[in-house]
This record gives sequence, C-alpha cells and structure tokens, in this order.
Amino acid sequence: MKERIEVVGLGAGDLEQLPLGIYKRLTTNNTPVYARTLDHPVIQSLEEEGVVFTPFDEIYERNKSFDAVYEEIVRLLLEKAKEQPIIYAVPGHPMLAEKTVQLLLEQDDVEVHIRGGQSYLDALFTALKIDPIEGLQFVDGTGFKRNDLNYHQHIVFCQVYDRFIASEVKLQLLEDLPPDYPVTILDAAGSKEEKVLTIPLEELDRSLEVSNLTSVYIPPVPDQLLHHTFNRLREVIATLRGPDGCPWDKEQTHESLKQYAIEEVYELIDAINAEDDEGIVEELGDVLLQVMLHSQIGEDEGYFSIDDVIKSITDKMIFRHPHVFSNVKVDSSQEVTVNWEELKHKEKAVKRKSIVEGIPRSLPSLLKAYKLQHIAAKVGFEWEDARGIWEKLEEEIDEVKSAIAADNEQEIKKELGDVLFVLANLTRYYQINPEEALSLTNEKFTRRFSYIEEKLKEKGKDIMHSNLEEMDYYWNEAKERE
Repeated sequence: MKERIEVVGLGAGDLEQLPLGIYKRLTTNNTPVYARTLDHPVIQSLEEEGVVFTPFDEIYERNKSFDAVYEEIVRLLLEKAKEQPIIYAVPGHPMLAEKTVQLLLEQDDVEVHIRGGQSYLDALFTALKIDPIEGLQFVDGTGFKRNDLNYHQHIVFCQVYDRFIASEVKLQLLEDLPPDYPVTILDAAGSKEEKVLTIPLEELDRSLEVSNLTSVYIPPVPDQLLHHTFNRLREVIATLRGPDGCPWDKEQTHESLKQYAIEEVYELIDAINAEDDEGIVEELGDVLLQVMLHSQIGEDEGYFSIDDVIKSITDKMIFRHPHVFSNVKVDSSQEVTVNWEELKHKEKAVKRKSIVEGIPRSLPSLLKAYKLQHIAAKVGFEWEDARGIWEKLEEEIDEVKSAIAADNEQEIKKELGDVLFVLANLTRYYQINPEEALSLTNEKFTRRFSYIEEKLKEKGKDIMHSNLEEMDYYWNEAKERE
C-alpha cells in the first residue's frame, strides 16, 4: 500500500467557505482524518455530520515552542501514514501559513498530496478594503524579525493564536510605532462570525479575545513616524542630493567633505570622554551622516552605493570572525586578536607590498608612530625589554642637545622627532595609547591654565600683564586642588 498523506484545507471560517469537493471527501470516506487543531468552526459542523477527527491540540500544551509542536505533529503524521493512507486537515489553505505542511513537503519518505482549500485572504482584503498590489507583507505572528518588516506596505500578522502572541507582536511593533498607532484585529474573516475592530496599538493584547482565526492588520506607516529607520535616512540623503535638494549638499564631493569627517570623529571622542550619552547619540549620527553623504556621492557618480559599503564591512566581519560564523575554536580574546591580524594580513597581502602600508597616511603622527612600532613588534622587531627603550630615549635626548648646541634647525627637528618616536614606543610597551595619554595632559593643562586666568580676573588683573612667578603660584594651587 502506498504511503500517502492527503492534506485538505478547512477554509477560514464556517462551513459555507469549505469547497464542495473537500466537503464530499471528508463526509464520504473511510480514511482516518487528523486535524492540527479542533479550534475551528468547520470541524464542529463536520463532526455533527459524523466526521471523526483525531486532533493534535495536546501537543501544543506540552511543548514550549511552536517549532517543537510542528515537528512532533509531522513525526506522528509520518508514522501513521506508514501504516495506511491518511487525511490531514488544516485551517485555511494548506499552502498559506502552514509550517507543518511545509515540513511534510520537505521529506521524501511519504507522498504528500495537497487537495487545496479556501484561503481567507480574499475575505481579509474585502473586510479591510485594501488592494494587495499596493504592497503586502504576510507575516507569521509566532516567529518574525522586526527588521524584516516593511512599514511602507500593508502588513498582516497571521497565526495570532492567543494573547501571548498578540503581546509579543505588540512589543515588537512598539519599538517602531507610537502606542496610539491604529491597528485592526480581524477574526473569522468572511464568515458569519466575522469581527473587525480598530484599536490603538497599545491595546492589542487586551481588547479582544483572540483565536485560531485571528489576524492583525497594520496599515502603511507615514514617513514622519519612520525617521529612526535606515531606509528613511537613505531617502532623506538621496533627496538632499537630488534635483530638488539642497544646493550645498549637491555641491559636496569626497574631497570637500574630508574635513567634516575628521571633525565629527573628534566630537564623538569628546562626547565619549565626557560620558555624555545624549552627546554620543548625536555625534554618532553626525558620523553616520558622513558615511551616507560619501555613499550617496558614490551612487550619484555611478561608482558605488551604501549597499556596497555595507556588503564590504559585512563580508569583512564574517571573514575575520570564523570563531563566530564558522567552526574555528578560540579560548580567549587574545586568540581572537591573533586570528584577526592573520586574517587581515591574508586579506590585504595581495594589495600591499609591505605590512606597514595599511596605516592611514592622514593619521595623527603620534598615533601613527605608535601603530608603526606595534606592527614592527608583532614580527619581532623590538627590544627584549623596556630598558632598551629607555636607553634609546636617553640617546635621542643627547642628540637633540647636540643639534641645539650646533644651532642646526633641521637636525633639531629630526632629533626631536626621534625623541617623540621613542616615547610612542614606550607607550606601546606599557600598553598606553599615546593620543589618549597626551589628551589627558592637554585637558589637565587646560584646567590649570583656566584656573590661573580665573584667579587673576578675581584680582582684577589681565593675564597678559601678569608675571611667571604669579602664574606659577596659581598653577601649583590648581595642582593641589586636583
């Protein structure tokens, strides 16, 4: 006997929606009939006509996830089908939002025959008075990703079985939409029991008894509510650079924007140092603006777009994190760093003649010196311990003194550069970022010098007419206060 499962759809509502062929098949056969759930109005009517259903409702009660429920249902169906041909009845149409049917179709052990059924979508579109050609997302309420939602389209959540699922849908939507945004709940669409109720989003899980026939409709969202989304930002930047956009934005080039990129990064660092969360948000936005403007310029000129930028960094992150996206094992962050550098070298080897070519030319000189020596140290080009660096520093200072004594300006410049280079190496050895160290000192100097100015003003004096002794006194006072 051929192992076979015949899948039939029970429609979306009452018996009037059940196709005649399926009605006859269910009421005039001797084949065992299994139902995913008895929670459907058609089943009660068919039971009154003598159809016997074996349900799987108890599986929902003993499993914590829907995936586990569906997998167990399919396993049991396959076991029964190996004993004799069976009928499997599901709500609606078998090919619409039926995970168990998809799992059955993925296996090859048992033949699966789809008999069809009436989908509730026609009734849903009629009840909502919408045309799906405008754009429609049909989403499984039991498992979806917020980032996959396209709020410019009509969105329908199906399989909103209970208040828990309704609550999960609500919480996800509240991440993007205001609490008073109107949403529509539909129950038993197209049947005599059809209910349509439009409510504020925040009431989604407490305004109506949801059931196996419940769907939730989200109308297209206006742009002014989507300013927090990436696609909306992209649209805004494209508009600014478009024919009717801003004259200043349209004139910008990669070259003209260079200075702003540098400034915005430094402003971000200031906000981070100040532990100013609101400032960090604002400055990160300004940094992102630079990325978007450069990407839009690239797209306008036909060379690249933000999609290329995103693909580049996504590919890079996946390639350099094989311990996350592949089967490489690491035991510590140190191993991650080693692997990162090795992969980075492989990635760049075909493009570079030297391992030091990857350091940006425009990097501040002190930080560049730090990075140069960091790269050299990784291949063993460094002193065995800090004593050699300190001796080198003393040697370079002596050479500065000699250049000063010889009154040779060019040599003084070179030798002072050597001193700074060695100091950068010292910071590397002690794992201190030289830019951060010097920044702390700059801030300290600024505080103390401002204190001097403040004290002199209190005495009615102009700092331009003060003397070193007086300024040094207040400097030490500021130092003691710290």
